Amino acid sequence: MPILYSGFSLEDARNRIINITLRFGTLGSRFLLIFFLAKFLSPAEVGNYGLFTAAVGYTLYIVGLDFYVFTTREIVHAPAKKRGHFLKTQICISAIIYLVVAPASLVVLSKLGWSSVALIAFLPILVLEHFNQEIMRLLIALSEQITASIILFLRQGSWAIASVLLMALDPSSRLLWVVLGLWFLGGALAAIIGVWKVASLKMGGWHDRIDWSWARRGLKVSFAFLIATLALRAIQTLDRFWIEALGGVEVVAAYVLFTGVASSMMVFLDAGVFAFTYPALIRHHKHGDREAFQRVLRKSLLQTILFIGAFSVVSLALLPYLLAWIGKAEYLSKVSLFPWILSALALNCLGMIPHYALYACSHDRSIIASHIIALAVFTIAAWALGHAYGTLAIPIALNLAFLSILIFKSLAYWALQPHPQYQQAA
Repeated sequence: MPILYSGFSLEDARNRIINITLRFGTLGSRFLLIFFLAKFLSPAEVGNYGLFTAAVGYTLYIVGLDFYVFTTREIVHAPAKKRGHFLKTQICISAIIYLVVAPASLVVLSKLGWSSVALIAFLPILVLEHFNQEIMRLLIALSEQITASIILFLRQGSWAIASVLLMALDPSSRLLWVVLGLWFLGGALAAIIGVWKVASLKMGGWHDRIDWSWARRGLKVSFAFLIATLALRAIQTLDRFWIEALGGVEVVAAYVLFTGVASSMMVFLDAGVFAFTYPALIRHHKHGDREAFQRVLRKSLLQTILFIGAFSVVSLALLPYLLAWIGKAEYLSKVSLFPWILSALALNCLGMIPHYALYACSHDRSIIASHIIALAVFTIAAWALGHAYGTLAIPIALNLAFLSILIFKSLAYWALQPHPQYQQAA
């Protein structure tokens, strides 16, 4: 039996270390990629890369419909012999959605003046990102965090490393289409590993008939969450296009660079804290163990605050040296954006604590409402501040949006405390 210490087994500690190491490898490679892109590509190409990733990220949620929100809770509590049935239904729903979204997205992007290379790469990368993301979510829900992190590394880290090495060794490869091609290859490799892992779990139910009544019930739940997710993702997509409108695509390049650095916080916290937090919260809520639920939540909050503080100090200290290495005035002249972006993403990380608490308690309405309110806050603030502050208005609006989410979700969870189910469990 594993030795227990302070509520964790040695095996749990080992898994966390491995998981964080894999995530760190992914983070490090992505970190290097954004700086090498800034070093070797023109600011315009870096800006276009940022717009491409934003478009993929936003469309990803449209095709996924956030159906995983419903499926995850179903699969966690279902026997292995039924899990394949749920996944089969989810796959069929996604296939139907692609028939509508795929041609519509290409029409919209072509109207935005995208190059033929970007248009050709968009759908294959979108499909692989969607597939790999759903596989990761499934594995995390089934407490297969290490395999999920391996897939994440292949999906995001492997091709980033290949891009960095290729651009460093071969100047002729310093082109955006080369980066997108390697992205596709990394996603394809991750998908192969994901299929192999799911097959090894020996889930049953794959030959059962699709339960469309279950699918409709899931769509009702996921559609509500989709509205919330699209509202949140709209903030993190509109910001880049709004920056372009205010300052041009070269400013988008600086914004993408600084956001890439600051968003590393969430990567670490996902690996070391959140990936372990929300499955535990779901279990404790199901069993009515309020004390354990609160203990996990407090520990997650403390770990998040400590990491945000350490990360902020280190990133603020190192960024000037990294910008000096890049040596391009377009980035140095916009360094004032970084503290605002860092602050906004720190608020986003803190907001995940009450978010997972509400999610575990199936209190979905508060999550949905907070994201819709945040989109309104962001839009109004960006519009109101744009004339006076220029491009700085966007990260300021981002701060206000994420702060509104943190406050709203925290108050919603606080109001949930006297829930009768918890009173009976106590």
